[in-house]
Amino acid sequence: MNFPAKVGRSVAVAVVALAGLGVFSSASAQDATPEHLEAARNALDALGITEQFDEILPNQADLVQSQLTQVYPNYHEMIDQVVTDTAVSLASRRGDLENEAAQIYAKIFSQEELVALADFYSSDVGKKFIQYGPIAARELSQAGDIWARGIARDLNAQAQQELSQRIADQSGGENASE
Repeated sequence: MNFPAKVGRSVAVAVVALAGLGVFSSASAQDATPEHLEAARNALDALGITEQFDEILPNQADLVQSQLTQVYPNYHEMIDQVVTDTAVSLASRRGDLENEAAQIYAKIFSQEELVALADFYSSDVGKKFIQYGPIAARELSQAGDIWARGIARDLNAQAQQELSQRIADQSGGENASE
C-alpha cells in the first residue's frame, strides 16, 4: 500500500472512530496513567495508524544518499555505508513518534474507549473495515456525486417546467417563455 493510501485509510479510520464515539474524553495526556498510554498504543497498533510513518527514515536516507552521491560521486560505496549506519542509529527515535501518538490518543480518548477501539479493530470485522473501509468510502462518494448530478438535473428540469407553467397560468397563456 502506498503512502497516500495509508494516510487516507488512517484518516477514514480516525473519522469513523471519532464519529462512533461521539465525544472526546476530557482526560489530559499529562494525566494519562501508564495503563492509559498502553491502551492508546494498543489502539494505535490495531488501527495501524503509525504504519504510515514507516517509510520516512528509509526515504530520507535515500534522499541524503542521492544528494551526497551528487556531491561526492567517487565515494558511492562509502556514502552508502555511512548513510545506512547513520539511519540505523536514528531508527530508535521511531519510538518517540509512537510515544507522541499514544499521548495524542490518550488526550482524546479515555482508557476504556481505547480498549474498545483496540478490541474492535483487532477483530475480524475491524480488520476488514480497515482494509475495505476506504474503498467503501470512495465508492460511496462516487455514488453521492452521481446522485447529486441526477438531482441537480431533475431539479432544474422540473423547476423550469413548473415555473413555465405558473408563468403561463399567471399571464393567461401569454409570454410563457419569459
